[in-house]
Amino acid sequence: MALASATPGSIFCNQLLFCLLVLIFSCDACQKISLQVPSHLQAETLVGKVNLKECFPSASLILSSDPDFRILEDGSIYTTHNLILSSERKSFSIFPSDSQSQAQKKIEIVLDVRGKKAPEKRHTRDTVLKRSKRRWAPIPCSLMENSLGPFPQHVQQVQSDAAQNYTIFYSISGPGVDKEPFNLFYIDKDTGDIFCTRSIDREQYEQFPLYAYATTADGYAPEYPLPLLFKVEDDNDNAPYFENKVTVFSVPENCRTGTSVGQVTAIDLDEPGTLHTRLKYKILQQIPDHPKHFSIHPDTGVITTTTPLLDREHCDTYKLVMEVRDMGGQPFGLFNTGTITISLEDENDNPPYFTQTSYFTEVEENRIDVEILRMAVRDQDLPNTPHSKAVYKILQGNENGNFKISTDPNTNEGVLCVVKPLNYEVNRQVVLQIGVLNEAQFTKAANSKTPTMCTTTVTVKIKDSDEGPECQPPVKVVQSRDGLQPGQELHGYKALDPETRSGEGLRYKKIGDEDNWFEINEHTGDLRTIKVLDRESKFVKNDQYNVSVVAMDTDGRSCTGTLVVLLEDYNDHPPQIDEEVTICQHAKDYAVLQPVDADGPENGPPFQFFLDNSANKLWNLETKNGKTAILRQQQPLDYNYYTVPIIIKDRHGLNAKHMLTVRVCDCTTPSDCKMNIKNVRDVKPSNVILGRWAILAMVLGSALLLCILFTCFCVTAKRTVKKCFPDIAQQNLIVSNTEGPGEEVTEANIRLPTQTSNICDTSMSVGTLGGQGVKTQQSFEMVKGGYTLDSSKGGGHQTLESIKGAGQGVTDTGRYTYNDWHSFTQPRLGEESIRGHTLIKN
Repeated sequence: MALASATPGSIFCNQLLFCLLVLIFSCDACQKISLQVPSHLQAETLVGKVNLKECFPSASLILSSDPDFRILEDGSIYTTHNLILSSERKSFSIFPSDSQSQAQKKIEIVLDVRGKKAPEKRHTRDTVLKRSKRRWAPIPCSLMENSLGPFPQHVQQVQSDAAQNYTIFYSISGPGVDKEPFNLFYIDKDTGDIFCTRSIDREQYEQFPLYAYATTADGYAPEYPLPLLFKVEDDNDNAPYFENKVTVFSVPENCRTGTSVGQVTAIDLDEPGTLHTRLKYKILQQIPDHPKHFSIHPDTGVITTTTPLLDREHCDTYKLVMEVRDMGGQPFGLFNTGTITISLEDENDNPPYFTQTSYFTEVEENRIDVEILRMAVRDQDLPNTPHSKAVYKILQGNENGNFKISTDPNTNEGVLCVVKPLNYEVNRQVVLQIGVLNEAQFTKAANSKTPTMCTTTVTVKIKDSDEGPECQPPVKVVQSRDGLQPGQELHGYKALDPETRSGEGLRYKKIGDEDNWFEINEHTGDLRTIKVLDRESKFVKNDQYNVSVVAMDTDGRSCTGTLVVLLEDYNDHPPQIDEEVTICQHAKDYAVLQPVDADGPENGPPFQFFLDNSANKLWNLETKNGKTAILRQQQPLDYNYYTVPIIIKDRHGLNAKHMLTVRVCDCTTPSDCKMNIKNVRDVKPSNVILGRWAILAMVLGSALLLCILFTCFCVTAKRTVKKCFPDIAQQNLIVSNTEGPGEEVTEANIRLPTQTSNICDTSMSVGTLGGQGVKTQQSFEMVKGGYTLDSSKGGGHQTLESIKGAGQGVTDTGRYTYNDWHSFTQPRLGEESIRGHTLIKN
């Protein structure tokens, strides 16, 4: 089955649409092109199109040899006026050329005007049917959209080679036949002619892929289905339109020439890439129309400024009437119009200025926080924006800070106020120079110079008023000697009447005197001391003592001043030290003394330290750097309290004697010392006063201890009670009640056992004594080397050897001096006394 050329339908006068078929009569399609056209052609009618992209891609100029036709740059051929083609064929040539390479090409255009061929019937000539294996590529067929007919309109004819021998029936299927849109195409089953029944909209259906079939009467298909493609040629039936109905652009005023304002876009529903959708933009009108400020790029639609003279204060909004036209802007192209609005953005190109060149106002003296003047300004920039909001500044005349100017946010006025009192007696008139600017920085316009700050002068007249006294300066300093005695006079605070510049008639009153050192003279304001002035008082700060004074006139008006008494240091305080120090034998054998002098540095260190003659036997005193001293033991001392007299002098010889209590303790740090015995030599006298119950407890405790000792000695002396010791000659125990030091107890007087084999427990528990019911848990034990006292108080196991000290090197364990015995027993008597005192207190 092959394709046959279609015959055109009937042509009616003044019809704009026609069927276009492209036939190639030579091997090179760019040398000769045949176009089938109707005999009647109206002006500006599309005849056909040359594919210049394939024939001559670099063509920049296309000429026609026939003035009845013109060629557009995309290869479209249009009539220039109404034509009637009398002959069946008309030809002319077009010449595309490249202006750069000077190359030119000739293409012949042939216009054919033909009639419709009558269909021929085929009859069966052979009963043997064979399916053809030949396949022909389908030739595309073009249909013009929006065709006006007449309908049915012939489109194309298909024929099968088998029709030469057999009766063939033709049929088609596909979109437009048995699919949407239905019944658009049909075929003459005998001739193979295909017809279109109505007009087509390309924007709805761009092409129709169909299949043609050839069958015999008995249903045999000698041919394979033939694909057909009907392409709908675009007709310029859609005018372009702007994408947005309302378009608003903005651009700063005074912008440079060529500044981009915005871009407009339009839409054309016709076939893209053709002249039907090649759009051109144009500004038809600018409102207001003078001067011309804007231009538009015809292809991109970008709007730019043409002058730097856009002034918002002159005109803040422009309207542009735009046109968009297809067909590359040709007069016969379809077009549409639209309006866009361009708003000018404000810039700070107009400085503010005062409505008056000078101002005059007045104010009473001593008035503060009072408004005295309002100044108005004008600004052509956009109101209520930083470009027009005013900022005021006092340029001259406010060196003392008496005035302040601010901006009223509602009225934009400058408000001048007095913030520091003015004095009529000092200055009766003040002239201020005030300038004004905007909050935003000034933008220099393209056609103007940078403006200067606008200024104005304000004359302020100060009105006199009856004032009260003035306390000037508010603080006055007077000097006085430290230690000044009561009844001495000091110059007081003086106030003045500003009108008379004198203090006549003023009365003074003291309102601040922390330690009540002074009394004030009501008429003169002078001070008299009523106490000794002491620089070291807690009320003195940095050698200064403050007295507050109020001065009043006859009308009750007053002012307040402060009198600062600056005290010169006097050497009236000797150096002082802590009254008690601790020496821990395990850490060090000395104590550091750090005196403190309440006087000033000129009456303080270097210090001198001296020991009293009575303390030189036990102690040494070393001075260090004139500020401290080291008290050191001459030899190791017993753990006890010692009283050390020390004299300390300052640099001018002022001294004081201090009775320093030194605690020598068995400790590592002073806080670890638990010693509470104060009955050894050089002990500081106790300040504790014992009550009668405490004294009674001490007496009873001492008596109880003596009874226990006496009983123990009696038991051990009588060998007949219990023979626990061997009968050793010359072993007698002598009991002495002498408390003072006596003669040495010799071996003949006291002989203690030296052997442990015959020693037995002579512990004795006393249940009751004298009916008192007092129990003791003390036991006595005779051991080798001395007498032992075991105590249940948690104390250590102490012997005469431990009391005497291992350092003495005892060689005879049977001989002890009276001093050893006294040192062993006397502290325990003291312990019993203290314990009895504690029991009584509890």
